[in-house]
Amino acid sequence: MDLTKYLSPHVIQSADAIGRQFEQAKPFRHVVIDDFFQPEFCESLLQEFPAFDEKLATDENGNIGRKAVHQGVAHLGEHYRRLDALVKSQSFRDMVTRLTGIEDLHYDPHYFGGGTHNNLDGQDLDPHVDFTHHPITGLHRRMNLIVYLNKEWEKEWGGNIELHKDPYRPPEEDEIVSVEPLFNRAVIFETNDISWHGFPRINLPEDKKHLSRKSFALYYYTPTRPEKIRPHSTIYVERHLPAHIREGHTLTSEDEALIKTLLARRDQHLKRLYATITDLTDENQRLRAEAQIRQLSQRHTGKAPAVHETQIQAALAQMGQDKQALLARIQALENSTSWRVTAPLRALRRWFQ
Repeated sequence: MDLTKYLSPHVIQSADAIGRQFEQAKPFRHVVIDDFFQPEFCESLLQEFPAFDEKLATDENGNIGRKAVHQGVAHLGEHYRRLDALVKSQSFRDMVTRLTGIEDLHYDPHYFGGGTHNNLDGQDLDPHVDFTHHPITGLHRRMNLIVYLNKEWEKEWGGNIELHKDPYRPPEEDEIVSVEPLFNRAVIFETNDISWHGFPRINLPEDKKHLSRKSFALYYYTPTRPEKIRPHSTIYVERHLPAHIREGHTLTSEDEALIKTLLARRDQHLKRLYATITDLTDENQRLRAEAQIRQLSQRHTGKAPAVHETQIQAALAQMGQDKQALLARIQALENSTSWRVTAPLRALRRWFQ
């Protein structure tokens, strides 16, 4: 793959210097690179960028959200087919290793959670750390590469990617790096248990409501990682109340709407956590039923089969009920955007299959 056809000359020529910036960056390893692609190529990606598709914007509650994710990158057009070929090529992965120091990078043909991201006015993304392992391959998620495609954007409009040191702390105690999502700007950062990132709510002016926050997101994986991390799905931290909402402040209608939104979002997260606990409880019951069957088989070998068969049939019936309930839950989650991003139970479906 001839990288000079796609990457800007300064990226190739300054790769080692960019790598040093990546290594020294705070609050965690990252780098911001302007004019990442050749101008003509990046312009073509913007022209072929897919329109907002409601079918790809279903949230975890089955509602149409404000974010559409298109993972079928190679099917979006000629230039996205070229982009797909580029990012999976060994030469490009070697270049990214020079930029980040992360070796043995593996391309994800599924674009799990990646691809084109189209965010409309009103959308935001709470600070979070990403899932640790690919749900299909099991490889370690190690790096995010995001290229923004917004020719017209102002910092005051929101939507700027924010890198946090500790989002659990109040904003004045947190260390936050804010980067505007400008055209042909790449943001590359390592993914681990401290790579907290998100973006505040997009609030476009009335005459700019037709715009959207467009980007291409790519994630790379490795067979191993240097640090020890317990496997987990994406972990979110709800945003703090704005600084102006304090004792003595008279709430406006906008303040009330914001507070209700934050509370509703927290409730949604709690519901998903409780649903996950329920699913894991179902799995635990299945395992216990299997263990019971094995014990009964060993205990009643050669004895009167009537009791043995009755108990086994009862255990199998319970397993069948648990299986159907769990499969229904998995199917509901798979139809949501959140599931495509996190999917901590995808392995269970593979077990059933």
